[in-house]
Amino acid sequence: MTASVTHGTTMVPIPAYSPKLALEAIRKEKITAVNGVPTMFIAMLEHPDFENTDFSNMRTGIMAGSPCPVKVMQDVLDKMHMPEITIVFGQTESSPGCTMSSSDDPIEVKVNTVGRPLPGIECKVVDPETGEDLPDDADGEFVARGYNIMRGYYKMPAATAGAIDSDGWLHTGDLSRRRPDGNYKITGRIRDMIIRGGENIYPKEIEDFIYTHEAVRDVQVIGVPDKDYGEAIMACVVLKEPGSISEEDVKEFVRSHMAKHKTPKYVRFVDDFPMNAAGKILKYKMVEEAVELLGLQDAKRIATA
Repeated sequence: MTASVTHGTTMVPIPAYSPKLALEAIRKEKITAVNGVPTMFIAMLEHPDFENTDFSNMRTGIMAGSPCPVKVMQDVLDKMHMPEITIVFGQTESSPGCTMSSSDDPIEVKVNTVGRPLPGIECKVVDPETGEDLPDDADGEFVARGYNIMRGYYKMPAATAGAIDSDGWLHTGDLSRRRPDGNYKITGRIRDMIIRGGENIYPKEIEDFIYTHEAVRDVQVIGVPDKDYGEAIMACVVLKEPGSISEEDVKEFVRSHMAKHKTPKYVRFVDDFPMNAAGKILKYKMVEEAVELLGLQDAKRIATA
């Protein structure tokens, strides 16, 4: 929005997000750039008005806010005529971007990475436990340092110290790896990681796979309390057509293609996901709902080391 003002471009804001209104704006205003979170693009791709929308004027945009399934990015490139779309990664505490892909990056980079560090910003991957720098292709915590990093949380020195270390590195809580070509790939969230019977399971891997099922519109994977394994996997699925597949179909789809311990114990079909005003999906809300729905209060109260 600020860039639109400073550069004199026409801006068409939508007061509250609606895929119908977004597609209508693209048609009527001959929009050339669309910015949004993956959930917004998914909603447009699946909306009945999508097929009747002329995307010939589209060129670019930004997708950010949460991890993007590879297939969604591919569909946006192919079906929405956005060859110059870029991915931005960061968080509010980093004002908000740390890395960005380039408009002329090859498709492989755009669909599989979040690009390279923005000018003037240092990025690296460290061991979450020791803080030691990790080499290329090793998973660890993404940290960033530069002019973009906040000074701190307002009147919350303890929280600030927990987020920014003594050397000025912001610890994002995001798991990532740096590729040899300098592009970063986000592999999950540290606090979203599911620990099932001592096995570390990253929800994004399962989400990306379930999303490839032809009946699935969107999916989020969460960890819920389990009295035997500490945590169990739950897949919350939005279907293109309600009732088109069963819970067992989803489990079998995962079971037949991934390691057995990554198969969801629970599958819940939902109409949408709880989100904040910026479009970020609130997984903690989904966990709270699951605990109530499945009666997992006793398992939640079990103390673990």
